[in-house]
Amino acid sequence: MQRYKRELRIPGPAPVPAEVSLQMARPMINHRGRTFQTKFPEIMRRLQPLFGTERTIYMITGSGTAGMETAVSNLLRPQVPVLCLVGGFFGRRWQELCQAYGADVHTLEFSWGSGIKPPAVGDYLKQHPEIELIFVVHNESSTAVLNDVEKIAKAREGHQALLVVDAVSSLGGVPFKMDEWGVDVVVSASQKCLMAPPGTAFISVSARAFEYLKDNPQGRYYFDLRKYAEYLERGETPFTPNINNVFALEAALDMIEAEGLDNVYARHNLMRDMLRSGIKALGLELLTTKQDASPTVTAVKIEQADAFRARINQRFGVEFAGGQGVHAGKIIRIGHMGYATPLDVLTALAVLEIELGKFGQAVKAAETVLAG
Repeated sequence: MQRYKRELRIPGPAPVPAEVSLQMARPMINHRGRTFQTKFPEIMRRLQPLFGTERTIYMITGSGTAGMETAVSNLLRPQVPVLCLVGGFFGRRWQELCQAYGADVHTLEFSWGSGIKPPAVGDYLKQHPEIELIFVVHNESSTAVLNDVEKIAKAREGHQALLVVDAVSSLGGVPFKMDEWGVDVVVSASQKCLMAPPGTAFISVSARAFEYLKDNPQGRYYFDLRKYAEYLERGETPFTPNINNVFALEAALDMIEAEGLDNVYARHNLMRDMLRSGIKALGLELLTTKQDASPTVTAVKIEQADAFRARINQRFGVEFAGGQGVHAGKIIRIGHMGYATPLDVLTALAVLEIELGKFGQAVKAAETVLAG
C-alpha cells in the first residue's frame, strides 16, 4: 500500500497550521504571572471583531460543548421556559442540555437539511410570551446548513426572550455581528475556523444577558461566568487554563488578521461554491439548497456513505466525516473551514472523481468557479 500524506477534511477539529502547532511546544509559564496576565486579555480582545461585539470575551478550558454548557448553566434555573430551535444534531444538543438543567423546554423542529424558518419562530413567540431564552445553532455542521441568525433575532419583534447562539463551526469563517443583530450570548471554540487545537471555548454575553445571569440562584462552579468576569479584571482565569492554546490562538489570529477578515470570509464562500459545483458535476445530490448552504462544511448524499468514505481514507489518506442522527450512514460531510484553501477543495473532489470513475468532471467544474 502506498503511503499518502494525510488530509483531514472533516468539520472539526480542522487542520492546524505549523506555526500555530509550534506554540503548543512552548515552555510552560505561570498562569498567575506577569506574562500571562499581560497577554491573555489582549488576545481575548482580538476575538471581538470575529464575534462582532465590543463586549468581553471569556475563555473556558474545555470543548465547544463546555462553552454551550457554560451558557446553559449560567442562564437556566429549574422550570424556566426556553425555546430550542432544532434542525440538526447540535440543535438537539441545546435541547438536551436545557433538559439536563431542568428547564421547561419548548422545541421547534425543522427539517434536518434546511434552515430554521424565522417566521415560524416569530409566530411561536407570539403564542408563548412566557419564553425567556431561545437557543439556536448558527452553522449546523451535522447538516451543512447556515441559519440566518440576524433574521431569527429580528423575528422576536420586541419579545423578551434572550437569544443564545452556538457559533462553534462558523465563527472566523462566516461574518457574525453579535451587537448589531441583538444576539445576547455567543459560544464558539478553538478547533474549527479559528485554526487552533481543541481545548478552549469562548463565550460573550450582552449586558442584558449578564444582568439576567448574575442573580441566577442556580448552582454552578467551574462554569460560573461571574468568576470569569472577576478574574479577567486582573488578566487571569479562575482555574488553570489551557495556557499553550492561548498562544496557539494568538498565532492563528496573526494569520487571520494578516489575511483580513473580509478575505477570510470570501475564501470560505469560494470553497463552498467550488465544492458544490464539483459535486453537482459528479451527479451527486447535495443535502442542502444553495440558500441554506454553509461556507464551512458541505454534506453530500451517498449510498453506503460510511463504506464509501472508509475506502477513500484507506486508498488516498483523505478523511471525510460521516452523517449524524437521522443522516447517519447516508451522507458524507466535507470540511472546508479555517486552515483550508481552494487547493484542498480540488484534492477532495479529485479523490471523489477517482472513486466514482468520473475523471476530470468535478475538478473542471470547480476550476471554472475558481477562475471566476
